[in-house]
Parts: sequence; C-alpha cells; structure tokens
Amino acid sequence: MKQETMQRGFRRQPIWLSLLISILVATGGQGLSAQKSAQDYLVFVVCESADTLTLLRFGPGGLHVEKQAKVGMMPMDINGPHGIAVSPDKKYVYIAVGHGRPFGSAWKFDAATLAPMQYTNLGLFPATSDISKDGSFLYIANANFHGDMKPSSVSAVATGEMIEVKRIPTCTMPHGSRLNPQGTKHYSACMMDDLLVEIDTASFSVSRYFVLSKGKEKGLEGAPSVSHSGPHMEAPNDQASHDDRAHPAASHRELSCTPTWAQPSNDGSVVYVACNQTNEIVAVDVKTWKMMRRFPAGVGVYNLAMTKKVRLVATNKRGQSVSIFDPATGKELARIPTLRKVVHGVVITPDDRYAFVSVEGIGAEPGTIEVIDLETFKTVATVDVGEQAAGIDFWKMESGKPPEKDH
Repeated sequence: MKQETMQRGFRRQPIWLSLLISILVATGGQGLSAQKSAQDYLVFVVCESADTLTLLRFGPGGLHVEKQAKVGMMPMDINGPHGIAVSPDKKYVYIAVGHGRPFGSAWKFDAATLAPMQYTNLGLFPATSDISKDGSFLYIANANFHGDMKPSSVSAVATGEMIEVKRIPTCTMPHGSRLNPQGTKHYSACMMDDLLVEIDTASFSVSRYFVLSKGKEKGLEGAPSVSHSGPHMEAPNDQASHDDRAHPAASHRELSCTPTWAQPSNDGSVVYVACNQTNEIVAVDVKTWKMMRRFPAGVGVYNLAMTKKVRLVATNKRGQSVSIFDPATGKELARIPTLRKVVHGVVITPDDRYAFVSVEGIGAEPGTIEVIDLETFKTVATVDVGEQAAGIDFWKMESGKPPEKDH
C-alpha cells in the first residue's frame, strides 16, 4: 500500500521538476549555469628560471598545463624568458628573452605547435613586450635589470622578418611596454628615473615624458635628458649621443615612485602608472599631459591590466595579492590573496570574466597561475608551472572540453 502511494506521488510530480532532476543528474549537479559557461580559455605564460613557454587551458575540465616548450639557446645557463605577446591573428607568440652573451633576444614561436621559428638580438635584458594592432611591430623594453644604472631603450621589431628596425633611447631601466588602443602611442615606465615615456609609433621616437616623483609631477615635450641630479626639464641636445648622457645616480636614492608599469585606458585618454616603491597608482591625462590623481594601491604594486567594464586590475608583488580598482575614483573594490609570494603579471579574458595571474614563487618553489573570477572577486583555480612565472598573455577561447573521467 505504501509503495503504491509513493508511485502515485511520483506520478503527480510536475514535469518541470522531473526535467530539472534529469539535468542535474546529467551534469553532475552543476546545473544550467555550467552548460552555458562551457568555454575553455587558453593562456600562454613564460617561466623565467625554467626557460619554458607554457600553454594553459581553463574550463569545465579545470585548469591544467596543455603543453610546453623550451625557450632560448643556452643549454647550461638560464635564458630568462620574461615578456610575451600573442599576435592579433593568434598565429604567433613573441617572447623577450633576458639573458644572452651579452644581449638578450626576441623569439617568434608558432602558437599552435610551440615550435620556434625566428629570433633577433636586442639590448640588455629585454623584458615587457607589446604588439601593434596589425601585428607588424613588436615593442620590447630593454630593462637592463642587471647592468649599470644608465639610460636604456625600447626596441621596435618588424615581426615578419624579425628585424630590430629601431632601438629608441628612453631612460634608466624601462619596463611596462604598452600601446594605446589606437596604436599611435607607446608607453613605458623608467624605474630608476621616475618617468613615464611616450613614443610616437609613426616616427619611432620619444614625443613626451612625464615626471612621476611625488610633489614634482610634470609633463614635458620631447625626450628626457638624464643627469646626475635627475631628469632635466628640457629636451636633449639633438647632437648629443644618448650613451654620453649622465645617469641620475644620486637621485636613485630619492625615488618616490619607482614605476614598473604603464597601462592606457580603454579609450587611450588616460595612462595609469604603477609606483612600486610608494604603493600608489598615478593617473595621467593624455590630452593635457597632467596628473589627474594619485591613489593608494597594494604593497609593491607591479603590473596592471584594464577590463572592458573599466576595472583596473593590479598585481601586488610584495603584497602577495591582487587588487581591483574603480580607476575613475581610485577606490579599491577588492583585494584577493594569492597562493604564493612575488606576484607578477595579469591578463584579462576577452569576455571580462576572468583574470589570469602569474606568481613567481620563491627559491625552488614552482611558479603558479591563479584564476580570479571578476564577477565574484574569488580565486577559482590554481596550477603550478615552472619556476618564476613571469609574462602572461591570452591566446583564444574555444568550446569547452568535458572533464576527463578517472579510469
């Protein structure tokens, strides 16, 4: 009698409820949202102390290493891949390799096979990289991290032939290579001169620079002339050799920014600069070439990225965390701790859903890639990669692969 009552009760169950139960069973309890978001995100990262280019896949199957390749030509020494840029057509991956004898290099890899194709020598310790909208030119900051404190440069490389067409003098220890959305201006930050430098991409020459030192903020025309007392406030003598200019050795102890990144806004009207030493972000108006605001950031703010929904994502290198800001007000919306220390790079997925963060780790620790959900501000996945995970860039999205079942 009891069994008959149960059967009658089950037959009275609404059709919609039966369908929902069927869906939950079929999807392992993940429901409709999992089916709608069944996208895979593919991201490249380079690991500086492991000499690897690694492709990662994140989606319904979790986060894992898809494949990897070795980078560089020195089998007995660390080559030091640092910067990375994926071509707009998604066919190639370009890598800045810091170490060499004595100079570093830029490499072109096939994105699908990870096979090396071409390379060219650059300056001392090529670091952060960016690529033009048409994929024709690669811009790499020659950071010269381990050399003398003297002015360095940004290399412009023709990607078709992998030829350095111009080495553009800037200032001391340039880093944070980024192009504006229009592709007309390139920005980098000079760590040891407290400067933001703007390059005109039509002429391959410095057009303006901005002094970031606290209380001395000022925008100037032309290229900076660097002296022992700090950057001069006038354009350099065109007859002077860049290598002959004195560097601001005395001013290095007086830095009040130590900028590590320059990130243009989505429309190119503002450039945000990370002041690594003072834990601040400086917003510079491009049209007026004046400071708009300076707002507090995390400890050791290092790299920046901008979402389409106008959120500024910042890695905090010494703070073991990632911050998310409303750049219009400078308000910090969230601070997400990372699994390991020495937080490095960040890239945003095209749909604004996730931020992929590279974390170097310390000593023999592996590097880590962490995925942050930009809707919930929560870390949703992590995976270990090679030591000192550094430059990171997005490749593509594709239909998600289902999770692999254990046998």
